[in-house]
Amino acid sequence: MLEVRRLMWCAVAAPVFAAGLWAGIGTAGGQASAAAEAVRLTAGLDARQEVPSPKGAIANARGSFVAMLERKGDAGTLTWRLTFRELSGKATAAHVHLGKRGRAGPVSLALCGPCRSGAHGSVKTRAGTVQALLTGSAYVNVHTARNPPGEIRGQIRAGSTVPPPATTTSTTTTASTGDDPYP
Repeated sequence: MLEVRRLMWCAVAAPVFAAGLWAGIGTAGGQASAAAEAVRLTAGLDARQEVPSPKGAIANARGSFVAMLERKGDAGTLTWRLTFRELSGKATAAHVHLGKRGRAGPVSLALCGPCRSGAHGSVKTRAGTVQALLTGSAYVNVHTARNPPGEIRGQIRAGSTVPPPATTTSTTTTASTGDDPYP
């Protein structure tokens, strides 16, 4: 129930952030202040950002990653949602990797596997991952059988800092998926 309330809070808060109605924007350089309780993260995924370049005709493959990072000291909890379309086949996995734009890096967080568009969940994060998420040094990658290193990728950007929801709780890694786009 608490996870549902948190996801509903994220769904309601997203349009407010987009409209720029929240004060408390991150500090210079895109980094959130140490006092921030939560930070909105986003990434637009496509094949052009993937390293190495994926195989096949996947010019229309796209995706979107939206998350809320609730910071607790140096670590935190990442509540996320991933959507994608027009991949070469079923998504075998999706991860958050550490790495700057144009460079491949190691997996930091497993999101789902196999994945369906609309997958969402929550995962605990360590200090190094939190720092990478806040400074643009992390990306989301969706893998397929045709492109095991990754088919679409998007660099994660930190957005607004926001006040925490009224109730918070520790959560464990979970994932839930919607309808399979490849029946």
